[in-house]
Amino acid sequence: MRGLVVPEQSKDFTADPVELFFDLAFVFAFSQIVHMLVGHPDWEHVGKAALIFLLLWLPWSQFTWSANAVPGNQRSVRLAFLVATAASVPMAAAVETAFDGSGALFAIPLAVIFLMGLTVIVSGLETGSAEYRSALRYALPNVIAMLMIVIGGFVPGAARYVVWTGAVVVFVWSTIRAGDGDWVLRPGHFAERHGLIIIVALGEVIVALGKAVVDPLSEPGVGFDAISIVALAATGVAAGALWWSYFDRVQPAIEHRAEELAGRERGRFARDAYTYAHMPIVAGVILIAVGLEDAALHPDEPLALSFRMILLAGIALFIGGISIGTYRAFKVFPLERFVAVVITTVFLLAAGSLNAVWLIVIIDIAGIAGLVAEHVRVEMRPGDSKIHHQH
Repeated sequence: MRGLVVPEQSKDFTADPVELFFDLAFVFAFSQIVHMLVGHPDWEHVGKAALIFLLLWLPWSQFTWSANAVPGNQRSVRLAFLVATAASVPMAAAVETAFDGSGALFAIPLAVIFLMGLTVIVSGLETGSAEYRSALRYALPNVIAMLMIVIGGFVPGAARYVVWTGAVVVFVWSTIRAGDGDWVLRPGHFAERHGLIIIVALGEVIVALGKAVVDPLSEPGVGFDAISIVALAATGVAAGALWWSYFDRVQPAIEHRAEELAGRERGRFARDAYTYAHMPIVAGVILIAVGLEDAALHPDEPLALSFRMILLAGIALFIGGISIGTYRAFKVFPLERFVAVVITTVFLLAAGSLNAVWLIVIIDIAGIAGLVAEHVRVEMRPGDSKIHHQH
């Protein structure tokens, strides 16, 4: 890390290409989660997927904080990102079998990635500074958490669930404790990084569409009928609505709020509105991809209850994460989106005999109607809401 240049805290910057490359490595991991749930849409595998996702969020989040303090456009930091990206490949490959025979293959690279992120931030900060002391205080319990993850990769059966869950608890406790420290936080870079990981997750929705395209074409003499085309269009609209619901208003609003804060309050806000709130947003997109993939593959059949519940959970997590972020920023809730979720819930629970394609169309209509209603309220009467587009 010799010769590393760390800009003043007031100086913001954009993400380095190596950070995007690091994000793309998580496409593989997310796709493994989707594949696991499409093949096994039951409570056991949903629980496994939830714990795996939480564990994946740890190293990604750590490197985001590290590259926010120590910019990634320097060779030593780029090298750390590239090594972490290489380590993420076996980690992602072991996602589906992490609770069976590949626990160590999943756990060891994950711990390596996280610890490299810690090394970057601790080595890059000025020794003796308040931020350096905060990083050290935060690092110590998380080294223990990573050791627990590695140990969990070697223990059998239910003990692995317990040890890995304990590691997540230690991480959450350490982030709560870190709120009393001083941190480098550059709002523009932080907003961009979290937007990029949402783009990565949305890529899984596109992959779900691609799966629906490839399967029919792989069978001789089989093409696309009208209902398949409608299903592809409907799932494409759903992906676009997810993008719009976050990037059009929510992302710039939360970033603007972070810019207004300073000192420890800015760090606590970033922890709550980004590290915490964006975790369910990304998880929700992954679950939505699972439901959309099955719907696109079998558009002329009713969507099974298990996939309807996974789809509902994904929508609830996505809107719930956005709600946490906007409430933390402005003390308001996106009411129109809640109404859209309620309408969607009713149809997903009651329309068990409805073909999957029409279920997706209804979800599209409800979601877009909610966004339009929110737009009218905010733009036509901006005094009624603090979530106004500030840029």
